[in-house]
Amino acid sequence: MISSFFHRWEQRLAEVSRDERIVRPFDWGIDWMPPTHAPVNGDDPRAAIRAWVDEVMADTDAFFTPEPTTDYTLVPASDALRAGGEAGTLTFPSGYTTPHPANNTVYARYFPANPIRKPRNGKCPVRRAVVVLAQWNSDAEGHIGLCKLLSKLGIASLRISLPYHDHRMPPELTRADYIVSANVVRTLQVCRQAVLDVRRALWWLHGQGYERLGLLGTSLGSCLAMLTGAHEPLVRAQALNHVSPHFGDVVWRGLSTEHVRQGMEGHVDLADLRDLWRPISPWSYLNRVQEMHTLLVYAKYDLTFPVDLSLMLLDEWKKRHPNTRTAMLPCGHYSTGVAPFKFIDGYYLGNFLARKL
Repeated sequence: MISSFFHRWEQRLAEVSRDERIVRPFDWGIDWMPPTHAPVNGDDPRAAIRAWVDEVMADTDAFFTPEPTTDYTLVPASDALRAGGEAGTLTFPSGYTTPHPANNTVYARYFPANPIRKPRNGKCPVRRAVVVLAQWNSDAEGHIGLCKLLSKLGIASLRISLPYHDHRMPPELTRADYIVSANVVRTLQVCRQAVLDVRRALWWLHGQGYERLGLLGTSLGSCLAMLTGAHEPLVRAQALNHVSPHFGDVVWRGLSTEHVRQGMEGHVDLADLRDLWRPISPWSYLNRVQEMHTLLVYAKYDLTFPVDLSLMLLDEWKKRHPNTRTAMLPCGHYSTGVAPFKFIDGYYLGNFLARKL
């Protein structure tokens, strides 16, 4: 009975934005591949993409490492925003250039630490900071409340705008359709772009004197955070909120991505997606996070990140890394954002980072 209640509620919450979800046509995304690997006339695009993905998986550090940049600009926040704890907006060039100029500048809202408990005896506290990655199609205000919570816990944060979200959305879009779509290679490259951008954000924090760095990601943001943590040695702790092992499985089975699957059906199947989207699947990198403090959060009645997938990841992660922390939310994916569940979730995430970072 409880399961049925939450599943119906999740479907009603998802229905709110159903009319905005466009079924876009399938595309292999050959124009998003490196020219040296793109198939020529008559070649099988699936085989060409698979060969390129095999090369990527042989050296994912090269795939997920951006060129360093010094082109950072911090624009001070307005007096009203400063009163709420926000210091300003950091901008810098993306680590990957797309055909859409608006998407090629990264925006990150900066919240310095302002702890409720001040250090005793004038001791200087360890400087801690996290990059915060909100969910797919989050607006510019998504997770700002979490940033303010972290500030009160003594942790600074950069709330980064993901590719094709809010300030980075080109005029033809109303949703961030280009980061998760029926275009196979574009999805790979734009998720890669997110990781490159987060690493540049972490490097800026490190350059500001922050000694302990972490990640907090939700839903798509949790996947991208995990990919970043697997490749960025500066990361000490990660709080991953809604998790799944395989990118393709979530797209194929999830409530929020039904329209993406509809565009793909008849062209690829789940086995294809698992194979071609290996570079952006957490399962591929479980052996690269053994030194990191990790919290995995899942929702018991989730229809967007199906629960059996979350449990598969939790079981395998704990087999390899027994000290991993896990937490279960007694709700669904969408309902995580509704009281009281959002407060429970905030407690899990904030408490973990306050203790482990």
